[in-house]
Amino acid sequence: MREISAGGVVIRQKDDEWWMAAIELPPEEKDAPARGGKRLQSKAKPVICLPKGLVDPGEKALEAALREVREETGITATLITKLADIKYVYVRSWGDNQRVFKIVSFYLLKYESGEIDDISEQMRIEVGRARWVRLADAPKLLAYRGEKQMARKALDYIESDGQS
Repeated sequence: MREISAGGVVIRQKDDEWWMAAIELPPEEKDAPARGGKRLQSKAKPVICLPKGLVDPGEKALEAALREVREETGITATLITKLADIKYVYVRSWGDNQRVFKIVSFYLLKYESGEIDDISEQMRIEVGRARWVRLADAPKLLAYRGEKQMARKALDYIESDGQS
């Protein structure tokens, strides 16, 4: 089984600092299955991750990343550059317990408009809240190794390129 997903590291500069859009997974109910291979959230510490999701049939990865960012954070962004693809295998913790080979394409995106956390009530099943975090803090805050790497790549890109 294969899954193809896409997501974004959305950045903006405010008060001479770089910020990144992140999402917190909603608290899991006891015995609820993990979503999309994501780990269950503990009550003590929120699971913070990047906005991402499955690429729909006929959709390009960048289109999916921009759509997922809009749906999961409430903001609109534009492309700066592709960061990388993350590849991993997980075992579904619901239904068939099937092994899934997953590829997630991540893009560095620039904030354009919108209010963070202005998302639909239906999206609250997937997103507890969306918020801005300091890009410099993101590698420590993000829950997943591959996403920590994407935040570091975004930092490296900004520091080496001076991109805004």
